[in-house]
Amino acid sequence: MTISPWHGVTTVLLGNCGFGVAPVRPTDRDTIIRTLENVEGMDASALHAGLGEDWPFESFPEYMDAIESGGMGINVGVLMGHTPIRLYVMGEDSTEREATPDEVVQMRELVREGLRAGAMGFASSKAPTHIGAGGKPVPSRLAVYKSEILEIAKVIGEEKTGIIQSTLGGDVLHDQFAEMSKVADCNVTWTALLQGISLGGGDHREQLKKSADMVADGAKVFPQVSPRALNFEMNFKAPFIFESMPVFKPVSAADIEGKKAIYQTEDFRDQFKQAVAKGTALGLGGWPKTVISDCPSDPSLNERLLFEVAKERGQDPIDAVLDLSLENNLEMRIRLPIANHDEDEVEVLLKDPNVVVGLSDGGAHASQLCDACFSTYMLGHWVRERGSLDLEYAVYLLTSRAADVCNITDRGRLKEGLAADVVVFDADTVGAGELERVYDFPAGADRLISQAQGIEAVVVNGQVLRENNVDQFNPTTDTLPGKLLRNGAAA
Repeated sequence: MTISPWHGVTTVLLGNCGFGVAPVRPTDRDTIIRTLENVEGMDASALHAGLGEDWPFESFPEYMDAIESGGMGINVGVLMGHTPIRLYVMGEDSTEREATPDEVVQMRELVREGLRAGAMGFASSKAPTHIGAGGKPVPSRLAVYKSEILEIAKVIGEEKTGIIQSTLGGDVLHDQFAEMSKVADCNVTWTALLQGISLGGGDHREQLKKSADMVADGAKVFPQVSPRALNFEMNFKAPFIFESMPVFKPVSAADIEGKKAIYQTEDFRDQFKQAVAKGTALGLGGWPKTVISDCPSDPSLNERLLFEVAKERGQDPIDAVLDLSLENNLEMRIRLPIANHDEDEVEVLLKDPNVVVGLSDGGAHASQLCDACFSTYMLGHWVRERGSLDLEYAVYLLTSRAADVCNITDRGRLKEGLAADVVVFDADTVGAGELERVYDFPAGADRLISQAQGIEAVVVNGQVLRENNVDQFNPTTDTLPGKLLRNGAAA
């Protein structure tokens, strides 16, 4: 589960935003992979190589058993994802239309089955940035809140177990989070409250106020915040940042050669320029700060501002970035900050009593960003360097606060009778290293990693997993210490 345990993380929660690989019919496996490739920047060749031809599961309970039998270095909890559930019930129609009452009943029963098998809860997304296979909206975006999402959420209350996670978007906004929490009598955590991005009406301070009002009214709603600036490093093979723009709809549906053909047309470029001028994409406030991070055809451009390079070439920045991308067979990468670049305001988010720290994207967007190191970054930057948080409060945010919001009952604190998940770190040196690109995924796919500093030992369920940045287990021969958390606790 690297790189998470390198940075002292002993438990991960899978399934934020309603994505996953189960339940899945054999005929839909490729659709699931292409959905994850588009929406989460996962490499399709790595997914195919990692999962193989004959997946060892179809149902969600079978998937949970497959995780458990495979073994894991750290603990894993799994949310049931709305997108695979909807695809399983509705097939190709899942990206085209509303569900019928009978289909909603089938989805409800799949969630019930998953909860009884140990799912940590139910997750969904209506975010306009979530574009799936073939450039179509992910299945959950076609769901009507009242007749589908709320009806599924009620199963959490009926089974009296689990949490709800959702993005903000469409007809699912703050009032809906509060309603789901009250109807299902459960915690609702939503993704994500970021400085510099206004979703659902209002900036981050206004959204904090809405959260406080909901809590005061009895709802258990927790926005997820991140301690790191959200810096995306991407190429135009997978232009995630821009895919919420209508002009990119044909791009999302095209293969690599099709994308290259579209990028060459003046009509596309003109529409792209108009959309950027209007600021109609996620986080485009950081567009002027875009850096060319890797230009294979001309390494002298690496780490230079795109706008400066475009000026030297006598071009609009969009023409420059597309021309350079085409010259490099779409392999050229750019990096731009899309949120959380004003640290004074991020400090406001981290100190708010109603938030929970999350959004590591530890297994997603692996080639585009790396925030799985947020734990050591928080301790090194926000505690030691900036002095914004007390050490004890930062540890609370990283441990018991997250456990309580996610209903993890057997860990999250150093207490007799709870699991011995322990991290030993040096407060004077703890931190996250610079990002590196490595090629260690199945099929040689790449990802960004960060080495940890100051983590002396990571203990999982009483066994030393890592010491002084060296693994103490051989994953191919040893029984790993991590546990599958069913309904918030190890069996």
